[in-house]
Amino acid sequence: MSLVPSFFGSHRSNILDPFSLEIWDPFKDFPFSSEPQFARETSTFVNARIDWKETPEAHVFKADLPGLNKEEVKVEVEDDRVLQISGERKVEKEEKKDTWHRVERSSGKFLRRFRLPENAKMDQIKASMENGVLTVTVPKVEVKKPDVKSIEISS
Repeated sequence: MSLVPSFFGSHRSNILDPFSLEIWDPFKDFPFSSEPQFARETSTFVNARIDWKETPEAHVFKADLPGLNKEEVKVEVEDDRVLQISGERKVEKEEKKDTWHRVERSSGKFLRRFRLPENAKMDQIKASMENGVLTVTVPKVEVKKPDVKSIEISS
């Protein structure tokens, strides 16, 4: 039994259900919905979390992309120094006989761009994917330390 009436569509929620985190949106199905149309179309993991650390040898990017395989992810370099990481998680096929109780995993496209510094070796970028973690390694140009020659000071 639903304690929140369903005036718009078949959305039902039980406020006594301790596992229900749904918030009833009375404007959900109206054209001026509280959620912008573009947000629904790209409801994704647009905000894919990516760490960027710099070591003495390289710039290392790590992205958590659970459930994706390497064929669903692209790593590209644009405009000479822009690293672009993109991909897409497809929506699971819905069958008429299935009853969904909760859908929390995001789906859709994501895209992140990073301007790389001048010390990046653009021709030696490597990427690998293991256990849903993408690692992109961008080696750095070795900074040559100037040769220092001691000069004896005469008196």
